Amino acid sequence: MASTSAEIIAFLLTISGWVLVSSTLPTDYWKVSTIDGTVITTATFWANLWKTCVTDSTGVSNCKDFPSMLALDGYIQACRGLMISAVCLGFFGAIFGLVGMKCTKVGGSDQTKAKIACLAGLIFILSGLCSMTSCSLYANRITSEFFDPSFVAQKYELGAALFIGWAGASLCIIGGSIFCFSIAENSNSPRRGYAYNGATSVMSSCTKVHNSVPDKTPPKHFDKNAYV
Repeated sequence: MASTSAEIIAFLLTISGWVLVSSTLPTDYWKVSTIDGTVITTATFWANLWKTCVTDSTGVSNCKDFPSMLALDGYIQACRGLMISAVCLGFFGAIFGLVGMKCTKVGGSDQTKAKIACLAGLIFILSGLCSMTSCSLYANRITSEFFDPSFVAQKYELGAALFIGWAGASLCIIGGSIFCFSIAENSNSPRRGYAYNGATSVMSSCTKVHNSVPDKTPPKHFDKNAYV
């Protein structure tokens, strides 16, 4: 019962993390920068993995998509690939997680389901690591440019999408670890043993039965004249 509850908790954690990671991919604010006037913010610059935009004080946004994938910086291409891989791995991990849970009717025996659940946990951990690496790589580029005194272009700060990605990656890793422990709990469950007495032949079994039946023949009494 405890193992089933742990698997349900792990499934909820991993699905929540996968949803957060998936929502991070199209989110606008991966990095953001503002230009403040004397009274109000005059402009807000923000960018994500697909475009860069500027929003003025009236709320009108002017966006520009990245012109060519091959002309992009290497870190943006790497972040795109890692985030797409994280979303795909989370999808397959959710399918294997459903099949491997003990509360479902598919997947075979308990040992087979435990192996499938462990596989789902490994997939979710890999998905979380991909998302964590992508967000950390993007954040490292932002912070290195922000603290670089020789960098004269527009400096940005960390956006909300990075924190959502880190949270989703953490949930995927935690839930995947719980799934992996399910196979260890299944292997430690006690098994019933049966004693093997060896093969017995038909003749030996018949002999045992014959010897076990008591002899009910009445004793014979002889007279003394019988011996003469």
